[in-house]
Amino acid sequence: MRDQTDTPPQLPYLAANAIPNPAGARHRDLALRITIPFLVIGMLILIWYAYVKLSGVPPYILPGPAAVANAFVTDWGTLAPALWVTTKITFLSLMLALVGGVGFAIFLVQSRWIELAFYPLAVILQVTPVVAISPLILIYAPSTQMALLICAFLVAFFPILSNMVQGLKSVDHNLINLFELYGASRWQTLLFLKLPAAQPYFMTGLRIGGGLALIAAVVAEFAAGSAGAGSGLAFRLLEAQYRLNIPRLFAALLMLSLLGVAIFAVTSFISWLALHRWHESSLKREN
Repeated sequence: MRDQTDTPPQLPYLAANAIPNPAGARHRDLALRITIPFLVIGMLILIWYAYVKLSGVPPYILPGPAAVANAFVTDWGTLAPALWVTTKITFLSLMLALVGGVGFAIFLVQSRWIELAFYPLAVILQVTPVVAISPLILIYAPSTQMALLICAFLVAFFPILSNMVQGLKSVDHNLINLFELYGASRWQTLLFLKLPAAQPYFMTGLRIGGGLALIAAVVAEFAAGSAGAGSGLAFRLLEAQYRLNIPRLFAALLMLSLLGVAIFAVTSFISWLALHRWHESSLKREN
């Protein structure tokens, strides 16, 4: 019989240390994912500051980070209402695009002939530049704000529609046959099989549509040439350019960038909430 004293005394200690700690690994990964982008942004700001100081470029050509931060604070009363207008148009157009894109996608996949008849119309709206059709929209829309909303909707609509159609058509045919075998109706198959299976495609369209809705809102305002108290950040950009107020121009650009990042973060979080428990693209793996 083997003596128990033959076991090295440090083996239990080594075995305990060999057990991985998934919680600690997740925390380290999250810390790195937050820290590294901020470090890169900080290095870029330092390079920007050093270039402005060393080159002596005038502030009306390229202002320094301090001048932009000062404009961000002093012009907040002017830029904040414009930011709210742009944000409102962006989110309203995105919600309309979600409802319209999903509804039209469900309508298209009901029949191959319906898809052949109506899908080209959506393609035509997508490939036509919004700047080209914005004058017509401004003529027929009841107000400038409604025209901006329509322009942003048209741009955000197609990515959601195309991804949703692809998702509804990518359902496993064996599962469809199983639903038919058990006598499920068309609407039961849609609600309990096709729509859940199309969620990853829908979330991709949501992330793309969110960014495009913001871009379209700004471009539509450029094309509309709207001005006044109810104008958005696009008008403030043009106003700062005409007045050679370059720090305010950079501050408005910073607001647009932060708004775009916020939209991407919100849509990504919604996608994670919907998919992280079951879809392969969001599951955490040990290897």
